[in-house]
Amino acid sequence: MKNFMDKDFLLDTETAKKLFHNWAEDMPICDYHCHLSPKEIYENKAPENISQLWLSGDHYKWRAMRSCGVDERYCTGDATDKEKFEKFGYALQYCIGNPLYHWAHIELQRYFGIDTPLNAKTAGDIYERANKAIKDGDFRPQSLIMRSNVKVVCTTDDPVDSLEYHKLLKNVEGFDCQVLPSFRPDKALNAHLDGFADYIKELGKAAGVEINSYKDVIKALLIRADYFDSVGCKVSDQAFDYPPYCVADDSEIEEIFAKAMRGERITLQECDKYRTPVILTLGEKYNELGWAMEIHIGAMRNNNTAMFEKLGADTGFDSVGDAEIALPLSRFLDALNVKNKLPKTILFNLNDKDNTVLGTMLGNFQSADADSKIQFGPAWWFLDTMDGMTNQMKTLGNLGVLGKFVGMETDSRSFTSYGRHEYFRRIMCALIGKWVEDGWYAYDEEILEEIVKGICYNNAIKYFEF
Repeated sequence: MKNFMDKDFLLDTETAKKLFHNWAEDMPICDYHCHLSPKEIYENKAPENISQLWLSGDHYKWRAMRSCGVDERYCTGDATDKEKFEKFGYALQYCIGNPLYHWAHIELQRYFGIDTPLNAKTAGDIYERANKAIKDGDFRPQSLIMRSNVKVVCTTDDPVDSLEYHKLLKNVEGFDCQVLPSFRPDKALNAHLDGFADYIKELGKAAGVEINSYKDVIKALLIRADYFDSVGCKVSDQAFDYPPYCVADDSEIEEIFAKAMRGERITLQECDKYRTPVILTLGEKYNELGWAMEIHIGAMRNNNTAMFEKLGADTGFDSVGDAEIALPLSRFLDALNVKNKLPKTILFNLNDKDNTVLGTMLGNFQSADADSKIQFGPAWWFLDTMDGMTNQMKTLGNLGVLGKFVGMETDSRSFTSYGRHEYFRRIMCALIGKWVEDGWYAYDEEILEEIVKGICYNNAIKYFEF
């Protein structure tokens, strides 16, 4: 029996061990998509305890706890921090096969020096040991980022954001990491959701534009994109249940926009007619600015109405959608490409039924503008698992060019979640190592080193031009 999560965890072949320990393990991290708070990074406050560091805002952990029958007060309620941690420890012991189990133990090992498996029996002791490490060490956000060897962090930011903390972080002495904004225009696109009209007024104020039409929305967003660019933004990000592509004439779009601004409910099809010209124009702008366009497809959000009304969004009640995406995605990308204005694009799917769709869609629109200009984004959210990551890389290997893959991003709100990059790198090295040992790929150290280091870090730095 192998030792529990030792130095060769997941590395089943000698080649995998060499790939990881010689080339992958110590590579820097480029976190080109995450949900870290630039304000928290700048203010640089140490957490009081491991519960604050781990459980605050982490819907992955809350879902697992709820699945074990843990009462909500231990997730988002008024239980003490120690009680919450102990309940998490209780839940974690049942998470066999869940990446959360591996993430938690990688973080305990790397950041706290704790090798003891976390469960209901050990939670109290680990809580005290971890808190002592926090008290005696340096667990401030900037220190954790540097300790994790992170060189670039791209946060997720609304077009109305002032980006004041991104500016301040440029002048922090001794902090060797770029913290850059990402442009996320979802609230301006989702005219079918509550609060749209109020948000559009806020957007107009931020851009210095009076918004009376959908074309004014576009104008305001373009102004804000230029502002983001001036602060160092190189990435846009938009999330859709399915790719919106529904062409309509100007008069119909203006009627739909006016209806939404009056606070009237519009249908999803009407929303698609409104947001299609908006996102297409934004795509052209991203191309002009040299940004990469990330498109996250397939989340079905806020399924539990009672809990949404109680806790709000992003609290662990989202799941995977099953919309058909191939045709609208093809038409959307083609509409930009036919005008020679398709930006570098990273496509993320949340339903693994769409792996082959995206794996083949990439090849339709590649060009010499960039190595693998259209990327198959890493396994994301519910696919951010051992099987999900392996299947994503196998699909890209089967249908595209895995050696030019931009690799992992954290998609997290936690400052210790960089252990997920190690997890990804171990899985990647195990996969490539097996292919080499099975004689499926030639053993050429120079080429293998370039591929492994590229997927870990170098490809992303080159692709985004950081």
